[in-house]
Amino acid sequence: MFRKLTDTVYASPQIGLPEVAEAKALGVTLIVNNRPEGESEDQVPGDEIAAAAKAEGIEYLAIPITHAGFAEHQVTAMADALQRSTGPVLAYCRSGTRSTLLWALAEAKAGKDPEQLAQAAAAAGYDLSPVRQVMDVLRASAG
Repeated sequence: MFRKLTDTVYASPQIGLPEVAEAKALGVTLIVNNRPEGESEDQVPGDEIAAAAKAEGIEYLAIPITHAGFAEHQVTAMADALQRSTGPVLAYCRSGTRSTLLWALAEAKAGKDPEQLAQAAAAAGYDLSPVRQVMDVLRASAG
């Protein structure tokens, strides 16, 4: 269920409470929820995932992304979360796509090569083409 983007970042479709324990077993230290609350009736509420994560000693952060797209504050929040994480990160949304796109934008903002990010995402089954031009701009403006 968890798709490996890098040695320290996983993307996933919606998780439930059993997957929090699975994340712990993989050494995940931060779970990032990229799904807005109430997006669908079948999703596990973020506060339940947060409580389960806390019980496992895992940090939890919500950076909800709607289908309207990505804002700079969301990219910055993800970049900050990735930078300060002390171990592997699991990001999830409905399918894992928004989490992967946000990860790629955050990494491009940090100066990572968009082509290498695209290859890593493709290996995990995700396509970065919807944000590729923005990734190029972010990387070009990275300090």
